[in-house]
Amino acid sequence: MPKLTYAMRYVAGQPVERIFPGVINQPLPYGVALPASSVLRVMVWNIFKQQRADWLSVLKNYGKDAQLVLLQEAQATPELVNFATSNYLAADQVPAFALPQHPSGVMTLAAAHPVYCCPLREREPLLRLSKSALITVYPLYNGQLLMVVNVHAVNFSLGVNVYSKQLGPIGEQLASHKGPVIMAGDFNAWSLKRINALYQFAGDMALHEVNFINDHRRKAFGRPLDFIFYRNLCVAEASVLVTKASDHNPLLVEFYPEIDKPVW
Repeated sequence: MPKLTYAMRYVAGQPVERIFPGVINQPLPYGVALPASSVLRVMVWNIFKQQRADWLSVLKNYGKDAQLVLLQEAQATPELVNFATSNYLAADQVPAFALPQHPSGVMTLAAAHPVYCCPLREREPLLRLSKSALITVYPLYNGQLLMVVNVHAVNFSLGVNVYSKQLGPIGEQLASHKGPVIMAGDFNAWSLKRINALYQFAGDMALHEVNFINDHRRKAFGRPLDFIFYRNLCVAEASVLVTKASDHNPLLVEFYPEIDKPVW
């Protein structure tokens, strides 16, 4: 029997809550908007299960100024959970698989509570381990709803069928969302077939890729693994932080809205 997919929500002063997949097109409750600023700061980082020194200092120095932090391979250790709940209103994690003490998977830290949450998992066909993705929606200060997709793509597979299959449910929700979108994470796009499938998906979803002038993203077989895509937003600044605190370098992007007025 397949395991139920859920997210773990961490909020300061509250018990950990299990969040099960939401329903597409279900009316969304009102929530506190992301900070009343025209600049949205985002950090994207595969944190390598916090196996290297200085990961916490990198988060403290660069994540504290971001309204959204999208982590992959985030292990829900007390140190990470404490950082998340001390600096953000909500942190949602999809446990891809359980390590000896703490689950590991994608985790999204946000300066606002999500009004929608949909956890997703896909099993690696060869290693039989799961990779996770998380879709959350946040109200913006201008009245829009921002959909955020945090992805850790399957890595070891023959061909791209499972790779494309993982993107399928994400595409269904992107197609139903009319507001701005950020889709980012570790896409493991290390082959020509994978990068073509990813770009085809992004094109079908009308997503644009964030480009980095000094591109120090982690690469495999000459191709970058980490990406940020967006829709109905504009990029103000984008950079890659070089660090030894993980086997991936964090991506830092500042967005601003295409329009600066409510949509209703």
